[in-house]
Amino acid sequence: MDLVCVEPGPEFDERTAITPESIPTLAIESDAGPGTARYWKDVFDCHPDTAEQVVERAVDVGFFERERRNGRTYVRQATRYPDWFDTIVGIENKPDLGRPGDLETQLLTDVNLGMVDKAVLATESYVTGAHRNRIPPEVGIWRFDPETGDREVLREPEQLPTDRPGIEILDRSSTRTEIRVASADAIERARRRVAERAYGKGWRTYDLPGCTQIAPDDAGLPYCSWKAKTVRPATECGPDCAGYCSGEPPALDTDEIRAQRSPWEPDPPGRTRRQSGLDSFL
Repeated sequence: MDLVCVEPGPEFDERTAITPESIPTLAIESDAGPGTARYWKDVFDCHPDTAEQVVERAVDVGFFERERRNGRTYVRQATRYPDWFDTIVGIENKPDLGRPGDLETQLLTDVNLGMVDKAVLATESYVTGAHRNRIPPEVGIWRFDPETGDREVLREPEQLPTDRPGIEILDRSSTRTEIRVASADAIERARRRVAERAYGKGWRTYDLPGCTQIAPDDAGLPYCSWKAKTVRPATECGPDCAGYCSGEPPALDTDEIRAQRSPWEPDPPGRTRRQSGLDSFL
């Protein structure tokens, strides 16, 4: 997916209170619960080196608590993993439908796998009847104008089934299609991984170009004063541009922008319990 939109679920506030970063998938799926601490090697079904890295990361982000007993490390969850996300919308960005590539296979996979609740095709192109015939009817269609930022909804996406086994298309030709069946449990785990990755990554992680004509707008997008519009740094900026003026990239605090424009919390209180030390009794 080019873009994933994760809508908050009933316990989103609980998720924001834990950490602003992604929680390791293996920590969430481990047998370490919020109750009695367990020996760390007993709660993972993976190589000990991998498990050790997961423990370190889970402790760092405040999802695990760690304690030592008789020279052994024990872990438990600092809090129960909440039911924090609801609808996941996957957006396939294909500006030019004249060069679709494997778009039809991508969209068929999105629909048949059912890992996202809704799938959308976003394009700049004029969408003809022939285009619509090649796009699965379950997929929504958005026409987006990057010059103005206008979005026209040509077709709303349908709700896809996400609670049953799905079909992943591995290879497709005119005479043969190779597939793999994904279990409902595998899809549920994949949805959680996608949601966690999106939560930790946030948005707009690119650097602004080193040009004095560029300044971030209120949404953190690169606005070019010479072109008088928002630009795409990868294709519109650089020495080949007639208005290019080399300089330091402008400062951009994406965390601050994200905090202002979404319910994400950049500095949560955390759920790790603070244990008393011997100095408390001195």
